[in-house]
Formats: sequence, structure tokens, C-alpha cells
Amino acid sequence: MPGWWIPLLPVLAAQGLMTRARALRLPEPPGDREGVEGEGVRLRLLLLGDSAAAGVGAPHQRFALAGQLVADLARDHAVHWRLHARTGHAVADALRSLEAVDGCFDVAVTSLGVNDATARLAPNRFADRMARLVDALRMRHQVRAVVASGLPPMHRFAALPQPLRAFVGGHARRLDATLAVLATRRDDLLHVPLDVNDAFPPGALAEDGFHPAPPAYRAWAGRLAPWVREAHARAMRGGAAR
Repeated sequence: MPGWWIPLLPVLAAQGLMTRARALRLPEPPGDREGVEGEGVRLRLLLLGDSAAAGVGAPHQRFALAGQLVADLARDHAVHWRLHARTGHAVADALRSLEAVDGCFDVAVTSLGVNDATARLAPNRFADRMARLVDALRMRHQVRAVVASGLPPMHRFAALPQPLRAFVGGHARRLDATLAVLATRRDDLLHVPLDVNDAFPPGALAEDGFHPAPPAYRAWAGRLAPWVREAHARAMRGGAAR
């Protein structure tokens, strides 16, 4: 933890409690969480993660990350997909939840880290848990490549008051940098940074000021889709995922 935040710890703690108490809690949207869509080369896709992966902020799964990403990929693939995500999940929760997932996948897309950031998980522990998650996906589900979405720009989340927003946003950036370094050390992990302007254009947050709205989900899916295609193509050729 940066030393200059220490005098603000009582304020940050109070703001954290107040934010949780007053937060607008949006539900996970209805809609399919698995299916087959499109024609072409088969792509077995697992989407794993937190409330953003689960589509909170969208009225239906077809407008959320899973629906938007599958629709993009289905233009040139037969996408056999499954969404396994839950509000509140951090990396450790996602790892435990894999016990409830069966089947094999070619590529996994993860949206994780926000809840680790709000819990102030140390970067080295975050990296260790992400590495264990990637290992589990490979060993249990034969995943050839994991496309890890970068953490969102939490310093722009209107639901978080200042200085809590700056503090959590700074920690999110540290975790994202840690994830990027981890990806350089593994051939089976790709880190996809989220460009602030592309992924979160003005007005792209949901009414809770914390989750993406459909325009942000659409931009996010468009950001991830080329990486998924490249990871799948390289995996099918038997090469590294980058």
C-alpha cells in the first residue's frame, strides 16, 4: 500500500462502508448462459468471472459481454460457449467454482480483478492466484489459451467517492500491471488492456455507476474478439498463444 494513503485510512474505511450500504444493487440479467451459435471452425469458449462477466448493467445477456462477444465470434466460427460467472467473484472464488464446470474448451476469457482490487489483495498474491487459475483451466478443461481482460478504469467509477475512487483505481492499475507481467511469462495467457476511451466511452456506465452499460459491453467485446480469434488460431496450429 502506498505510504501517502496511510493518513487517509479512516476516511477510506468509512467511505467503503458507506458505499456498500448505499450502492444500487443491479441483478444479473436473464438470458442463456450457454449455447451454440454461428458456422465455421468450431470454437469452444468459456467465459469466467465476476459481475461484469455475468452481465450486470445490461437488460439481457444478449446485450452483455457474453452475448456481444459470441455474436462477434459467430461471424466466422461455430461457437460452443458457456458463461460461468457470479457477482462478487474474485480470482479465488472463480478458481473454486471451476469444480462445478464440466467439459473442455479451446479458449477461456476471464473478467476478474475488480473484487480483488476492492479487497486490496496484494499484487503478488493476485499473480499467484491467476497463475493457479490458468493452470486449473489447462489441466481440468484442456484450455489452450486464456484471454484475460485487463481491469477496468476504476478511477472513473462514479459510484466511488473521492478519495476512495483514486485509491481503489490506483490499486486496480497495480493489479492490472501485475497481470500484464504474468502474461509475458506464460505462453498460455494473454493480457488484453482496456483502453479507457474505447472501453468506457462517456455514458457507458450503468445506472449504478459501477458496471458497464450495453455500449461499454459492445466496445469491450469488440476489444476482446480479435484476441480470442488469434489465440484460437494459434492454438489450433499447435503454437503458442501469443
